[in-house]
Amino acid sequence: MELKLDPNKTYAIALEGGGARGAYQVGAWRALEEAGIRYNAVSGSSVGSLNGAMMAMHAREEAEKLWTNIRFSQIMNVDDAMMQRLMKRDVRSFSELKALLKEARDVVKEGGFDIEPLRRMIAQVVDEEKIRQSDVELFIMTYSLSDRKELELNARALQPGELPDMLLASAYFPAFKNERLGGKRYADGGVQDVLPLHALLSHGYRDIIAIRLHGVGFERRVRIPKNAGIITISPNADLGNVLNFDQEQSRANLRLGYYDAQRVLYGLRGKTYYIEKTFDEARAYQELSAMMRSTAPGFSLRKLNEKLLHDLGKELGEKGDYYDLLIAYLEKAAGELAIDPFCIVTDEALLALVCERYHIKKPKAGILRHLARL
Repeated sequence: MELKLDPNKTYAIALEGGGARGAYQVGAWRALEEAGIRYNAVSGSSVGSLNGAMMAMHAREEAEKLWTNIRFSQIMNVDDAMMQRLMKRDVRSFSELKALLKEARDVVKEGGFDIEPLRRMIAQVVDEEKIRQSDVELFIMTYSLSDRKELELNARALQPGELPDMLLASAYFPAFKNERLGGKRYADGGVQDVLPLHALLSHGYRDIIAIRLHGVGFERRVRIPKNAGIITISPNADLGNVLNFDQEQSRANLRLGYYDAQRVLYGLRGKTYYIEKTFDEARAYQELSAMMRSTAPGFSLRKLNEKLLHDLGKELGEKGDYYDLLIAYLEKAAGELAIDPFCIVTDEALLALVCERYHIKKPKAGILRHLARL
């Protein structure tokens, strides 16, 4: 596969806020590192600032370990089993429902979830001196409620001992109990800038990789200079609730971030699968035509082009060329066949696998049978 990003460049990375979805960014980080992509600046809001601190420390393995083994009780002072059932809506009895409602009332009464565990975790995993001496410049987004202004903080410029508090300030999600830090109150960085591109652009960084989480917050409008390039790594799948600090969800997001970054790095095709392009449009047209003939023989070329392929594109919501249509078909069929999406596969190999599986399983419903009805 050919790397689409320039390995001779050094990039800056913007990390969007998104709470428990943050594992996605660490998965993407792994893919970038494996591809040899270098970075010299990171900006982050909320969980993005915490991941950014780990990136400034070049502590990817530690970040992966943290997210792989994450628990609700590492972030909030809650019962893990109870929170898991709440997130999965698995309330087993009326008495358990009463207990959950009581706990919810207590949380509201006390001003939100107690995040003292998050404070302790930051103290354990963040090495302030290593960040201060790092070759990676770290920018932290937060909002000062006391001063009523947005803050773009350079970690190197903070006073000794201040960095952990500012990382916590950046992560002050509205559902968390908000306590004073250094005599002031702060709000989550997403209040004003959930995707912190401005901090990087205003400091002269022009080659930027933005890793999205589609988190809750306000996306600040920024003017992108003509000489700047923004490369975006973004999920198509649901990353889960922003408060769902569950190991299973976190591990799934790590994997998704890794493969989504591969899609960007190597120009892979597909929305839910990761497909290396080897066909041109003419070959894709041939394969689509062959599949049509295998399910509905005897039609004319005019019917093929004006009716069958048109209707297939409409069914799949695909407005691109015949290659795009083939990929949309393969993804739909592979999904129906429960083919594992988490591997990189050529279009030819996925086509062969789909045709083989359909021939073996002969499903009662499926896209090939739909083709036969067109």
